[in-house]
Amino acid sequence: MKKIAIIGAGISGLYFANLLEKEKDFEYKIFEKRSKLDLEEGYGIQLSVNSIKLLNKIGFKNIPASDIFFPKKVNFFKSNNPNKICDINLTQFDDDLNKYTTTKRSTLLKFLLKNIPKDKIKFNTILNNLDYSNNIKAYFSDESEENFDFVIIADGVFSQSKLIVSKENLKPKYNNSIALRGKFTKYDDNNISIFMGSNFHYVIYPVNQNNEYNFVAIIQKKLKKSELNNEQFFQSESFINSLKKNLTNNSLINLENLTEIRAFPVFVSKNLTTTNQKNIFLSGDALFAFPPSFAQGASQSIETAQDILESIISGADNMYNNRISRIHSINWRSKLNHFAFHLSNPINILIRNIILKYLSKNKKFLQSYLGKIYRN
Repeated sequence: MKKIAIIGAGISGLYFANLLEKEKDFEYKIFEKRSKLDLEEGYGIQLSVNSIKLLNKIGFKNIPASDIFFPKKVNFFKSNNPNKICDINLTQFDDDLNKYTTTKRSTLLKFLLKNIPKDKIKFNTILNNLDYSNNIKAYFSDESEENFDFVIIADGVFSQSKLIVSKENLKPKYNNSIALRGKFTKYDDNNISIFMGSNFHYVIYPVNQNNEYNFVAIIQKKLKKSELNNEQFFQSESFINSLKKNLTNNSLINLENLTEIRAFPVFVSKNLTTTNQKNIFLSGDALFAFPPSFAQGASQSIETAQDILESIISGADNMYNNRISRIHSINWRSKLNHFAFHLSNPINILIRNIILKYLSKNKKFLQSYLGKIYRN
């Protein structure tokens, strides 16, 4: 029986635990630094067909239909013009059983937690060190010690655990952007709508069948180091109101009915962190945190966890080789989207919109740019 430590109870760690529940040759334990998981927040996530296919294998297809949504299109708008520029048909990437899906992050977490015994998760626990001299000996913040055959590090973009296994101090980079999140009720479009403005964009989409919609704006903003290190700064009413004012002054959006509003600095990975220890794997944002303009964070966390299990079972050591190629593909798409969505020069915007109209109907381009990520 092989023992596995999972560091972090986010989407990647919990999905990996669900996979292990179906494997008789492994036992595992999850170590989470928080005292509990936030299962009440209503912010949304998008799940492409690849990740839905993997989730359906562990029972996601049985989730109540009211808790998820299947958007059919992505609509593109200028933020100050109500006329749609163009749209992309998402159903071309679906199959009969697996469809592009939106839902609440908390809905997915509740589903993943449902199949994990409570005694398999140890809260308020941080990985302090690892000793590789005999298998892997893990030392934790509560002064406990355990031996494992494998360690999966999935504790997020600010992972301290990966600093233990990597000689490089690859801290995430502030992306000069703020994410403003919130929730709408009763919006008049059941698809994913992207509104592009000067140095910002925002996205609205349904997260279930109950008239709840996710709102997220990505706003370019340079901040001082002292501001980035001040968590209260992002929670202050004056800062959030300044972001809202920026959006309403430069677009047609009405934010009066936006609730559960929170602001976050956007951090991304500068480089891919890997480890020479073959029995230690990085997953989710601990492996690589993408810019948020391609909506692939959750899906890639799930895909990577699947790759790790297959690598452990097969004994192959090429997991990172395959994953690196995919990460690079998604990262440059995310950066390109961010650049295109935030254009401010009127001539560049005109050219962008003409190109968007053409490419949104070009099946060969869509299969290459989106299909390779969503389905392959």
